[in-house]
Amino acid sequence: MVSSTEYGSHTWELLLTVDHQYEDVQKEFKLQVTGDLHVGGLMLKLVEKIEKAQDWSDYAFWWEQKKCWLLKTHWTLDKCGVQADAKLIFTTQHKMLRLRLPNMKTVRLKVSFSSMVFRAVSDICKMLNIRRSEELSLLKQSEGTLKKKKKKDKNSKEPATEDILNLGNSPVSSGLPANPGLYSKTMTPIYDPVSGSPASSTITWFSEGSLNEQNCSILALSHPTCSPEVLAEMYQPRTLADKAKLNAGWLDSSRSLMEQGVLEEDQLLLRFKYYTFFDLNPKYDAVRINQIYEQARWAILLEEIDCTEEEMLIFAALQAYHVSKLSLSSETQDSVCDSEVDEVEAALSNLEVTLEGGSKSNILEDITDIPKLADNLKLVRPKKLALKAIKTYWFVFRDTSISYFKNKESALGEPIEKLNLKGCEVVPDVNVAAKKFGIKLLIPVADGMNEVYLRCDNEDQYARWMAACVLASKGRTMADSSYQPEVQKILSFLQMKNWTMCSQAASEPENVDMKPECFVSPRYTKKFKSKQLIARILEAHQNVSQMSLVEAKLRFIQAWQSLPEFGLSYYIVRFKGSKKDDVLGVSYNRLIRIDMATGDPITTWRFSNMKQWNVNWEIRQVAIEFDQNVSIAFTCLSADCKIIHEYIGGYIFLSTRSKDHNETLDEELFHKLTGGQE
Repeated sequence: MVSSTEYGSHTWELLLTVDHQYEDVQKEFKLQVTGDLHVGGLMLKLVEKIEKAQDWSDYAFWWEQKKCWLLKTHWTLDKCGVQADAKLIFTTQHKMLRLRLPNMKTVRLKVSFSSMVFRAVSDICKMLNIRRSEELSLLKQSEGTLKKKKKKDKNSKEPATEDILNLGNSPVSSGLPANPGLYSKTMTPIYDPVSGSPASSTITWFSEGSLNEQNCSILALSHPTCSPEVLAEMYQPRTLADKAKLNAGWLDSSRSLMEQGVLEEDQLLLRFKYYTFFDLNPKYDAVRINQIYEQARWAILLEEIDCTEEEMLIFAALQAYHVSKLSLSSETQDSVCDSEVDEVEAALSNLEVTLEGGSKSNILEDITDIPKLADNLKLVRPKKLALKAIKTYWFVFRDTSISYFKNKESALGEPIEKLNLKGCEVVPDVNVAAKKFGIKLLIPVADGMNEVYLRCDNEDQYARWMAACVLASKGRTMADSSYQPEVQKILSFLQMKNWTMCSQAASEPENVDMKPECFVSPRYTKKFKSKQLIARILEAHQNVSQMSLVEAKLRFIQAWQSLPEFGLSYYIVRFKGSKKDDVLGVSYNRLIRIDMATGDPITTWRFSNMKQWNVNWEIRQVAIEFDQNVSIAFTCLSADCKIIHEYIGGYIFLSTRSKDHNETLDEELFHKLTGGQE
């Protein structure tokens, strides 16, 4: 029988479970509580009941049924909605997590399971000395990408002996704030800008123990590549549908790890999600540059991104004889010549001037004088009866449009056709060895994409016209300060492709200690014999042999960025009104609708023309409005629609970054743009 006084007090019994490691202390406690008791008071009552002296400051209540944390300690149980049937677990907010980095190394560290993933990733990046954490996120491997691996592993030992870098005792992982010195405007260089190795005199001052010099080297330097057998066991996407599986597991940045079913000691992938690498600087970003390089390298080896045979050999040359060997030698190298550092300093300052818009004397010229290109180019018509119609015309490139005429003399009259390149897709069609310099333009029209092929005569002409097309597709003219750097970037990439055969490599490839299968994708190991691959990689290496370690990595990243498919994340969607599935490619500046069967782009929509986007959470449909009354709507079939919604908002958020602003991120703006109103 309950006494009248007890009955009148409106108390009720609440079962609480304490997640602790003490065997001699009970784990379940029943407390008499009232609805107006606040969460902080409930914690106090529980700790008094446990009667175990320890630091409980990292503990909070996890509501099992609702999959949420009770972090607002001033809220009452009534306001939280907690009733007698609630299962509350009193557990630590920071737990151990295994992260597979882009370089395939696994680190084990303590991460906040109660913070939003966006904040948790920021803390992780501070531990790993990676700036610009907003470019990264956490990815759960989807079941489809693990099937092949599981079949292979049945007869082999479980990879329990994997070398794991344990960072469990670092200050950030314990919930303490990171040293702001590493992220301040007046940063002291903590890496050698030539070799990328940590500057031992400063690493201890600025990393506050989260990474010692040895751990920093593991993350900042590339290590010997994996065996062809390991490469063969890894998941390799064959189709666009396979590639869509790779992007299905991104975690929601506006929810915590616990809320998304992640448990202590689970393994997640830490990856660069957004392909806009802002303010890369070798003096501070050795870890970041190396991890971007590694993500690019694995994407190419596993054929997550397509490239030509010529490009594959360039990537092989950069990683094979350069990055791998220099990484090994830089581990034993203690100092770098001052003159070399000075050269890199000069190069970096030049690059900074270029990125910030060039010298002041050019600004007025850029505004008043819109340059134009005029030249004889070949126009290649689409195939008719298996024949290509190739004819030379006089082309004029002005503003963001190309016009072509019968000849130079008729250029004062009306053009045969005028092509507006704003919003078009620009695809290189180049084979340096065969002297083929083509530009494929996919220009949006009412019923899809209009294909136009231009053929240039030489490298210089191709670089100027290609750069103009790339800028025009983004709505910029050749007066833009980025035009000349774009021309130089294209020329340097062509120069890397333009190699001459090394007689020694051709005659004695068997004397070279190299496994070429480690540096090219499986498709090319099937196509060529090992000796042929070694000879061709050594050919390509002639043009990159003089580079420093960091320069080789930056060149690799730059070459990766030049690939037509760079930065595209694929999803299988069904557009409103369509009867078949399509693939949607999400990039940093556009969305592309792609035919799933052929892989051909159907339509492109630029973010710059986007007026608004929203999600109907009931039917999980994304709706987007563009200029000129263009609107689209689709449901996502290969992932949750929240992932695409977050991608769009995330890229728009990243486009607001500026070097003039403080380094601190506007986290509230990120969640406004990506969170949605579910």
